[in-house]
Amino acid sequence: METTEIETRRAANPSVGRGRYVFPPGLRLNLPFYLFHRFFKPGNPILLFEHLRRFGRAAHYRILWSHVVLLNEPDDIREVLIDKASSFGKDRTQKRMKILLGEGLITSDGATHRRGRRIVAPAFHRQRIQRYAGQIVDLAAGVSGAWRPGETMDIAAEMMRLALQITARTLFDTEVTAEIREINEQVNAIMDLYNYLVALPRAELLLKTPLPGMRRFRRAKARLDAVVEAMIGARHAEVAAHLAAEDERGDLLSLLLAARDDGAGGDGLKLTDEELRDQVLTLFLAGYETVANALAWTWMLLGQNPAAEARLHAELDAVLGRRLPTLEDMPRLEYTAMVLSESMRLYPPAWAMGREVLEDVRIGPYALPKGTMVFFSQYIVQRDARWFPEPERFDPERFTAEAKAGRPRFAYFPFGGGGRQCIGESFAWMEATLVLATLAQRWRLALEPGQRIEPQPKITLRPKSGIRVRTVERTARHMQ
Repeated sequence: METTEIETRRAANPSVGRGRYVFPPGLRLNLPFYLFHRFFKPGNPILLFEHLRRFGRAAHYRILWSHVVLLNEPDDIREVLIDKASSFGKDRTQKRMKILLGEGLITSDGATHRRGRRIVAPAFHRQRIQRYAGQIVDLAAGVSGAWRPGETMDIAAEMMRLALQITARTLFDTEVTAEIREINEQVNAIMDLYNYLVALPRAELLLKTPLPGMRRFRRAKARLDAVVEAMIGARHAEVAAHLAAEDERGDLLSLLLAARDDGAGGDGLKLTDEELRDQVLTLFLAGYETVANALAWTWMLLGQNPAAEARLHAELDAVLGRRLPTLEDMPRLEYTAMVLSESMRLYPPAWAMGREVLEDVRIGPYALPKGTMVFFSQYIVQRDARWFPEPERFDPERFTAEAKAGRPRFAYFPFGGGGRQCIGESFAWMEATLVLATLAQRWRLALEPGQRIEPQPKITLRPKSGIRVRTVERTARHMQ
């Protein structure tokens, strides 16, 4: 659909008043009236956000009785996430995720979120997560050693399997056991129902109805909770039997079992078993889904950009030679980090964020009433030509220190920002960098011709039908 005359007139103005409130320009009609327009595709809100970007700084639309505002300006996003964060809470879409994740760090709010973050934060201290570097490289090297020249694979599925191995080792100190596979299968089953749960009005009230989707969800969620609770119970029993410290094993589950709310304002108590289950499910999902997708998109972009791929290989050869990477190599793998940064600019695993206005508030020139839903999309903002000229082009040089210093803080925010910034960001960067370095040191991945690679926005940004590649060994010599 082209912008209507009324929409064009509004777009020429900075805002549109409705009583004492001031909304941005936007869609003239309620969103459901656009059902047959090309930007309205259930399950793909990115198309809607791309359409709304033409209104500039921000856009307004309504879904039934609810007002929704999409923010595209980094300074406005900073106001929501930092300057006026207390005026905003989790949006209704994220609250729906409580159906899956309970009161984990992604879904909880207010005092519950602050308590959970205080308890979980020590497990992600830099000195804690650095101990996992060797395990990450060992697992990636095992995958590299199993590949054979000329074989074809779906690299998105392969990165999911590797990230699942890494999560199993670092979160549970185990291999990919039947229990881990069960957790993965049930999470995937629920992910397949995600858009159904988000779109269905009053989904929380319909959970006990005989609707087919709700029945599938109840089965998957019950099984998921049972497996996670059994693993937590087994670790409790193991600790009791050996009279050992709960954090002796060093995996994230053991650290969470031992952690207490000892921070400022804390109650000194440990997580309950229910809180543990919710945090473990959250860390499980965030721990493998996001990194796996970031790596899959990176391989696609390298396959499409041979000059960047060659420069990456040159850096790996210069820094590593024939040995595997270590944690100490990361500061020298500058271009490797730039490749990942540019990949997450174009295909951010967390592709959008939202907040609900808790009290009447001003953001930039707009006056928004309580209850307004506010969204901002990494996928959209990180393709703004003001900050990223030729935004569709893959160019890791955008992430030199000088280039980064010349952009607003929220022109690029793949891990969010403010008090709710992803607690596992440092871990994710370490994992993605070491995995990419380990695999790219030995292999090139050539894209299979003729395939259509399309992003699928669910909880994370997945390749809808995978990414088919062919392995090309860079050298016949094996790494020492």
